[in-house]
Amino acid sequence: MTSLIHDHPSRLVSVRELFNIDSDFKVPVFDNKDEHVPDIDPAYCFNPDVTMAILAGFTRNRRVLIQGLHGTGKSTHIEQVAARLNWPCVRVNLDGHISRLDLVGKDTIVLKDGKQITEFQEGIVPWALRRPVALIFDEFDAGRPDVMFVIQRILEQDGKFTLLDQNQVINPHSHFRLFATANTVGLGNVSGLYHGTQQVNQAQMDRWNIVASLDYLPREDEISIVQGKVPRYADERGYQLISTMVAVAELTRSGFAAGDLSTLMSPRTLIAWAENTEIFGDPALAFRLSFLNKCDEAERPLVAEYYQRCFDQELEESRSLKLALM
Repeated sequence: MTSLIHDHPSRLVSVRELFNIDSDFKVPVFDNKDEHVPDIDPAYCFNPDVTMAILAGFTRNRRVLIQGLHGTGKSTHIEQVAARLNWPCVRVNLDGHISRLDLVGKDTIVLKDGKQITEFQEGIVPWALRRPVALIFDEFDAGRPDVMFVIQRILEQDGKFTLLDQNQVINPHSHFRLFATANTVGLGNVSGLYHGTQQVNQAQMDRWNIVASLDYLPREDEISIVQGKVPRYADERGYQLISTMVAVAELTRSGFAAGDLSTLMSPRTLIAWAENTEIFGDPALAFRLSFLNKCDEAERPLVAEYYQRCFDQELEESRSLKLALM
């Protein structure tokens, strides 16, 4: 990875100015922007409580874990805060293929002066620790045990990291920050929805200074986001269609909470439904291809009933519901 072009934030800015949150809290901002700073999404809707939790992480070096169902925008929320602070940000997905060596580093064979030599190539953790970078561990509760104990070492307050193979102790950069996202709160796959998640060592959970919970957005905010992602539906007619789609999504979430469904429609799926509706000109066909076919076969009649309630038309008969979308 390349080096960064700036080392410390240059000014403090009010969160009222940056995020329209009624608070006198001031946050550090970098003036310069490099390739590791996420792009700003001008249509992004911030959850005030979660935003303040993330800003505490950036400002006071708190270790922040954000928990929530899939599609709530946990990682994106951190990235969009970082984007407005011009703070470099790197995401690592803790899937089953990420190993301890990926995080710490390993010996590799390189060619120098025409000879092959063994050289230590540092992993993402020591690279990030030396720099003013926000390191985000996605799917924190899916990490392998050997990986989790590597992370535990940098969760300590001083955050010093020892490279045993190099006999080297790394002191974190003063503006290194650590975040993580998780679908569960370290309790494992209790709901049956998140296969592959593990129970997290409670001693490690205790090391997170702040744990914030991110839920799905209010209806009007969700409608605005979908309209922003699919500008074709940014007019009044599109608003009515997207509003009805969001109503279907909310029913699937209520059904999941009540134990009637084993899956639910996330904002990501909702956006895909709107995009597919634009492609096919048929919300019913797009609904089947975007969500219904992902559901358990025994649950599909209930999901079709949700559609019928909101669109006031049977799902199988609603091919005529084109709404002049073509």
